[in-house]
Amino acid sequence: MSFETTSPGQAEVRSTTAVGTSFLSQAFLWMFAGLLLTAGVAFVVQANANVMRTVTDYWLFIFFGQLALVWVIGLGIQRMSATLALGLFFVYAATLGFTMAVIVAAYTGESVFTAFLSASAMFGGAGLYGYVTKRSLAGLGGTLSMALFGLIAAVIVNMIFPNGTFGWIIALAGVVIFTLLTAYDVQRIASGQLVLATGSAEKAAVLGALNLYLDFVNLFLFLLRLLGNRR
Repeated sequence: MSFETTSPGQAEVRSTTAVGTSFLSQAFLWMFAGLLLTAGVAFVVQANANVMRTVTDYWLFIFFGQLALVWVIGLGIQRMSATLALGLFFVYAATLGFTMAVIVAAYTGESVFTAFLSASAMFGGAGLYGYVTKRSLAGLGGTLSMALFGLIAAVIVNMIFPNGTFGWIIALAGVVIFTLLTAYDVQRIASGQLVLATGSAEKAAVLGALNLYLDFVNLFLFLLRLLGNRR
């Protein structure tokens, strides 16, 4: 026996799913714009030795400032306009260009290119899986959140007390975590979950762009740590 009646709740879920799918492309658009901004700033910074030296000297302060900015966007997006959230996202992408310039400069160009291609392939594959799979990835949310906090803590400890072996383990864990997060975030956007969470399709696109941007950048950085050859 089947029942054809559609409840208001079901209609709302279908509606948000349709909206989420349509705004997935917008999230990717903002994400790619953020990546281009980061790359542009990094290119300019690398041409200025004084700026490079300043960024290196104040590395920890910049790192914690960027981390705080991400949390401001993620936790406060319901209380801010979509325009403000998008502006803060681009501010974050621009500031990350400073730190990316210093990181990339420590590796050979071939290493950077290899890590970028590898990150692009893994990000694309994970994103495609998250979009087409019928299996719900919602159950991964809690586990990935705890793993991410643990990863951040481990990175901070390794920055203060550098250890090559520990850093390699962190990089490997980071690749796994952000590959899974990519699939998870794409499904959240496409299913309309971010629209429900933020109460706005425009805000969902911005938050989705931030999440995807972080997934790709961190995947690239951890792969660079694993595959890269230092100068």
